[in-house]
Amino acid sequence: MRALIPTFFFFFLLHLLLSPLTTTAQEGGSQSEDKLPWRMHTLFSVEFQDYFDWQTVGLMHSLRKANHPGPVTRLLSCTEDELRRYRGMNLAPTMVVPSMSRHPRTGDWYPAINKPAGVVHWLENSQDADNVDWVVILDADMIVRGPLIPWELGAEKGKPVAAYYGYLKGCDNILAKLHTTHPEWCDKVGGILAMHINDLRALAPLWLSKTEEVREDRAHWSANITGDIYGMGWISEMYGYSFGAAEVGLHHKINDDIMIYPGYIPRPTVEPVLMHYGLPFKVGNWSFSKLEHHEDGVVYDCNRLFPPPPFPREVEMLEPDPNIRRSLFISIECINTLNEGLHLHHLSAGCPRPRWSKYLSFLKSNRFKELTKPKYLNQPASYTIIINKNRIVGELQGRKPKIHTLFSTECSTYFDWQTVGFMHSFRLSGQPGGVTRLLSCTDEDLKMYKGRDLAPTHYVPSMTQHPLTGDLYPAINKPAAVLHWLNHVKTDAEYVVILDADMIMRGPITPWEYGARPGHPVSAPYEYLIGCDNVLAEIHTRNPSFCEKVGGVIIMHIDDLKRFAMLWFHKSLEVRADKEHYATNITGDIYASGWISEMYGYSFAAAELKLRHIIRRDIMLYPGYVPESASSIRVFHYGLRFSVGNWSFDKADWRYIDMVNTCWAKFPDPPEASSITTRDPDERARDLLSIECAKTLNIALDLHHQRRRCPTEDVTEEKKLGDKVQVDTVLSDLNSSTGGDSPGERKLEDNLQVDTMLSDINFSLNTSSDFHRPEAGTRSNMRWMVALWGIFVFLFCATFVVLSGRKRAGLKPRSFRNKKR
Repeated sequence: MRALIPTFFFFFLLHLLLSPLTTTAQEGGSQSEDKLPWRMHTLFSVEFQDYFDWQTVGLMHSLRKANHPGPVTRLLSCTEDELRRYRGMNLAPTMVVPSMSRHPRTGDWYPAINKPAGVVHWLENSQDADNVDWVVILDADMIVRGPLIPWELGAEKGKPVAAYYGYLKGCDNILAKLHTTHPEWCDKVGGILAMHINDLRALAPLWLSKTEEVREDRAHWSANITGDIYGMGWISEMYGYSFGAAEVGLHHKINDDIMIYPGYIPRPTVEPVLMHYGLPFKVGNWSFSKLEHHEDGVVYDCNRLFPPPPFPREVEMLEPDPNIRRSLFISIECINTLNEGLHLHHLSAGCPRPRWSKYLSFLKSNRFKELTKPKYLNQPASYTIIINKNRIVGELQGRKPKIHTLFSTECSTYFDWQTVGFMHSFRLSGQPGGVTRLLSCTDEDLKMYKGRDLAPTHYVPSMTQHPLTGDLYPAINKPAAVLHWLNHVKTDAEYVVILDADMIMRGPITPWEYGARPGHPVSAPYEYLIGCDNVLAEIHTRNPSFCEKVGGVIIMHIDDLKRFAMLWFHKSLEVRADKEHYATNITGDIYASGWISEMYGYSFAAAELKLRHIIRRDIMLYPGYVPESASSIRVFHYGLRFSVGNWSFDKADWRYIDMVNTCWAKFPDPPEASSITTRDPDERARDLLSIECAKTLNIALDLHHQRRRCPTEDVTEEKKLGDKVQVDTVLSDLNSSTGGDSPGERKLEDNLQVDTMLSDINFSLNTSSDFHRPEAGTRSNMRWMVALWGIFVFLFCATFVVLSGRKRAGLKPRSFRNKKR
């Protein structure tokens, strides 16, 4: 018995160490069907086509595989003649619905209308509709990965659950105003619908009538109104649903995580439970598009399947990025589940057993069974548990999350001198991580551009003049550039800091210092964004109560930024187009020109996602304003005119002056710190900070000219030394007036010499940003794992030695044992 103790101890320790890394498929799972507290029913709509038959086989197989509870009904829309010829009645429990593909009144050919028409027919003619509490409505071209139980998804009476269809822009423009009396309640939703039966009874007739209404409104079919890329009114049924729901006052709980299109990358912490293969997708050289199989009778061709995708092992070798690799796994899971359903259908239809193949063997394997076991929406992906565990270990070892800083500019000398000032201050600030300038340029401007070497740069197509409307609005380049960077640059940053070019950094801006976390970005207050409190927010966001008056400095988790960036861009365009509400009393824009539309785009997009900002008044200061605490200010934002005595500075005065390519050009020197005579400590701190900002800009330009090898006849060493002494004097006076060290002072003296040494370095990091190099935390995690496995090996060897010794003792001759006695 004692011989087993080391073994037991070894496996017990192994269980304790590895148990956080594993979960069972039942964690967070749903109730078994016989214990459901309410009755539920699932519907999906199809037509008389082989195209819908193979989709039916895939969907029905996935529903069984996912342990989805409750009865299922296929709503089969067909004519009487088609029904006589139909051979797929056994594919699913079916209710035949009169076809409306050809509208009986208008003669319009629009098969999509069969979906709401089928639901109305089911409600009016099926006994099941009288014996149900909740209904789930799916599309045929879906693969279910886990049970879809309405109340577990969060559905309530009056509040259905649906997936987000962001391209339904008609909810925000004239289309909604024309087709619903409550355009403010129009939700951009679709895909999966989970709602109470009473809500469905109220909605269904309007869903059908609004679909007919939108379909007949040909004057508003254009893509810029509907978002339909074909401009053919094909998504009229989707608008019919949204407008019908708005009419009856349904407010959707929009879940952007429940469904995924294969080929898209899921959020790292989410396991989608529904795949919608409505769009083409590919894995390596293999691809699949449902439209290529529109006339495919694969259901009725014995043992024929769709072309198999790569095997999981091949996918692992194909893509090193874990997030993209996870997307590829979802893509192959979709088609493999579909093929598995076809294979089982063929066997049940009496087809001869197919010949052995490696692919069929894989579909029957335990590996495939494990990969496709039921998923649950509230259950994180298994690899996420490992990531979170590594993150905890990293934090215990002192690792901070990785940061990357972005700022947006354009191809002009106006932004170039701002870039010089920003980059100089960035190097002195001690800001961790890399930095990227997002440079928005036209091809013509880029050919003539001279400032490629000013900062590490990611080039972005200019949106200054909107390609469709012709609207001149340079501020749109900021969200457009961030979106472009996210889509074209690989980054391992966990947090992104977004600043403006007209800023001077005085110290590091980090998420751990200011408390940023997922769902809670950090920003500075912009109190003049009064549109958050009036009709502007009510028009442009469904969640006006979440609108926050923030901007300037942004610290946001990368996962939030990936969800947020596209909305930021679209909301900026939306507010910019809303010229009816440019007035100062609505926007707070003193020019009433829509210039701050991008700022509202940010706030409204954040409200859409219900992001809650940590608003820090101590992080940023406009020079010329009185600081609450001078020592805590990390960023000067010199976007407004500021002055000290008779001296003043306004960046707009230097819009057309080439400060960067004109040797030794600089701004007028601010007053000396010694000239400040006021005894008011607030006014003194204000003036000293203003002087510091201006001095930092001039020092940055001076060092830039040195790097450019400008001739030195016009500048003397005494002048350079004088500038440094002046800055030191300013910082010393500021320290004495505020009672504390400023972040800039702590690093400026030591780093000024370092920054001067950079003048001999060709700062030519102007190519598109590369993948950021991993930090020490990764190596620390690796060392931890090596140590862990070392413990395992030691314990295993010890167990083996003990057991071997016991075994040898048990094999000794009886005479030998007798002698020992």
